[in-house]
Amino acid sequence: MRVFGVDIGGSGIKGAPVDLERGDLADERYKVLTPHPATPEAVADCVKQVVDHFGWSGPVGATFPGVVTGGTTRSAANVDKGWIGTDAGALLTGRLGAGSPVTLLNDADAAGLAEMRYGAGRGRTGTVIVLTLGTGIGSAVFTGGRLVPNTELGHLELHGHDAEKRASTKAKEDEDLSWQHWAHRVQKYLAHVEMLFSPELFVIGGGVSRKAEKFLPLIEGVRAEIVPALLQNNAGIVGAAMAALADPAAEPPRADGSPSPVPPGPPAVDPPVGRPDAGR
Repeated sequence: MRVFGVDIGGSGIKGAPVDLERGDLADERYKVLTPHPATPEAVADCVKQVVDHFGWSGPVGATFPGVVTGGTTRSAANVDKGWIGTDAGALLTGRLGAGSPVTLLNDADAAGLAEMRYGAGRGRTGTVIVLTLGTGIGSAVFTGGRLVPNTELGHLELHGHDAEKRASTKAKEDEDLSWQHWAHRVQKYLAHVEMLFSPELFVIGGGVSRKAEKFLPLIEGVRAEIVPALLQNNAGIVGAAMAALADPAAEPPRADGSPSPVPPGPPAVDPPVGRPDAGR
């Protein structure tokens, strides 16, 4: 089963068809730079450019670097503030056309879903926190294999600042920090998150996960196991595709890929059960 995934980030917008049998990209991903200002309309044009590059028609999953509820974007830390309150799922679907309905979810939640099903979190049933280090810091929290959506732990206060202003990859680059200095900041951030949530595992994702050997061995004093993301910077694309297949109504799936339960309502319609790919 192939589904298209798009990962909208503060610096780049990338996407590709995803083979959900393998949990990997079916084709080499295509990337364009995030426009500045990153307004909803400008980003929607870029998403269309990425999707059109592959001549894709069919469901599309897309990530967004902020809080997403029911397809509406509720925050905008590293993109234009015009996103706040926008029905972005409808905007993107309108731009791509009715043949390509878009499911939208938080970018780190998407990466976390992919890592929990196919990557470093697979088989873990305790509390797992997936952190994406990039332009900001995204977070996905899982307990018992279930996602707690939109946690946004990158905005925890650390020494009087949003943590992502101190410990993101962008902070390292902007301040020209050594790996040792930056790892010390990441260590303080992880220790703070551990104090709050007591996870058994941290999975570190984002583009910097490709260089995990340069900083993870420098992190000390954190009890939880710390590992790099196996899907690295493709996790968001894969997780977006998972969400598009699992639930066209823009609700993220469980970590095993099955749809989220339908909210309580009239008993005339039973909630969906089973895995979305059970018919493969």
